[in-house]
Amino acid sequence: MSAKAIKHPPGSVRDSIVRALSVRPDGASATEITKAVNDTLGATSPSSVRSYLQLNTPHMFVRAERGVYRLHPDLLGEASSLDLFRPEPIATGRHFDYESVRLEHADCFEWLRSRKPNSIHAVVTDPPYGLVEYSEREVSKLRGGKGGVWRIPPAFDGAQRSPLPRFTVLKPSDIRALHEFFRQWGALVLRAVVPGANVLVASNPLLSHIASAALAEAGLERRGEIVRLVMTMRGGDRPKAAHEEFDGVSVMPRSMWEPWLMFRKPIEGRVQDNLRKWGTGGFRRPSRDKPFGDVIPSAPTRAVERRLAPHPSLKPQAFMRRIVAAVLPLGDGVVCDPFAGGGSTLAAAAALGYRAVGVEKDGAYFDLATKAIPRLREIKVADQSL
Repeated sequence: MSAKAIKHPPGSVRDSIVRALSVRPDGASATEITKAVNDTLGATSPSSVRSYLQLNTPHMFVRAERGVYRLHPDLLGEASSLDLFRPEPIATGRHFDYESVRLEHADCFEWLRSRKPNSIHAVVTDPPYGLVEYSEREVSKLRGGKGGVWRIPPAFDGAQRSPLPRFTVLKPSDIRALHEFFRQWGALVLRAVVPGANVLVASNPLLSHIASAALAEAGLERRGEIVRLVMTMRGGDRPKAAHEEFDGVSVMPRSMWEPWLMFRKPIEGRVQDNLRKWGTGGFRRPSRDKPFGDVIPSAPTRAVERRLAPHPSLKPQAFMRRIVAAVLPLGDGVVCDPFAGGGSTLAAAAALGYRAVGVEKDGAYFDLATKAIPRLREIKVADQSL
């Protein structure tokens, strides 16, 4: 049985259709558009979407062959001002400068739209995979110690473990919204980065296929994955409420690795041509005899770093400095972290002397990162080589 259509505020269906088509330059079928509207607004009558498309063609939409609709060229400017995931984009003008890096308090969708094309040379980021988890309501619960959809593990060996998002509880509609989120974000990244720019995106084994498919649809070129070998506390549990009956069963394997998706904006000509023009197109080698590898042993983030930057997704400096160093093959350019969080990417860039810019929309995390970046930058790591 299909979900009952709900009544939407005036203009919301129109805006949702425009947003969906703004990141699909080749157009989409009425069925695909309806799915995108459902993912963002909830249950919407297919007839309402089809009627709106038909009634507003040709002045808003262009109908191609086989029932495919594209956004009218005159509306591209209007579409760029719409933000699917935040009706009132943050653009406070607040920023923090430290050495060669800058952190801006803004919504990254709006910020990326404001960037000049071909102005960023690499992206290294850890996005919010659980859009539900990072909503204002759930983050408020997390900060209050109530958890909500976040799992707050018990203390282990005298240490309080970090919260974990419950990705397994995401509903099908949440998964579809996540796909749309990454498709739209990927399209904005594609415009902002130079040809050959590396785009490294932290993921997890449960949802990496969603993000990867969406980024490829946005036009980025998949280049594989970096495997961060790290023991986590995720998985390995016996069946809930039946742990004694099935004491020899783990519901899921204990997670011992973290995937980082590797994408690249298509290069212009050959790699050497792209390197000469844009300084991008490959990874920086640790030495002439040693290529950059896609398997990196890594320890969990140290307690000293978590005290400096108590963000639930903080990555260790030892790992971050290795991948940040690698994304600029000639050691020159601007690295961007659109979901800056606790500032670990910017701290790594500062430690390496790289130019970098980060964007964080959460005011509390922005304030946290402004204090954490200088302190994390001074962290000594055993091995900063690639």
